[in-house]
Amino acid sequence: QVQLVESGGGLVQPGGSLRLSCAASGFIFSWHTMNWYRQAPGKERELVAGITSAGDSTSYVDSVKGRFTISRDNVKNTVYLQMNSLKLEDTAVYYCYVPRFGSWGQGTQVTVSS
Repeated sequence: QVQLVESGGGLVQPGGSLRLSCAASGFIFSWHTMNWYRQAPGKERELVAGITSAGDSTSYVDSVKGRFTISRDNVKNTVYLQMNSLKLEDTAVYYCYVPRFGSWGQGTQVTVSS
């Protein structure tokens, strides 16, 4: 059974940083692309970043390019999202997603506020 458990969210001031983690189990993690999504209040869920199985290619939505970095550790079965220079509009629930299985984590809240 695929399980994804996000952590690392919280309250941060504009310009601050957070690192999200997503611990995966129930499948061969190193074989699969992983994504981070987010959903802000009243908005649709959007793809924020993706990383290939080996970690050799990444992609980002334009609004986070240069500020967020996705990475993975295939020994720890964990994918990360380093978020720097956070803005008010980054406030959302952030979700880990594995496209191959269509599985979501429970999400972790990120609130950027002064």
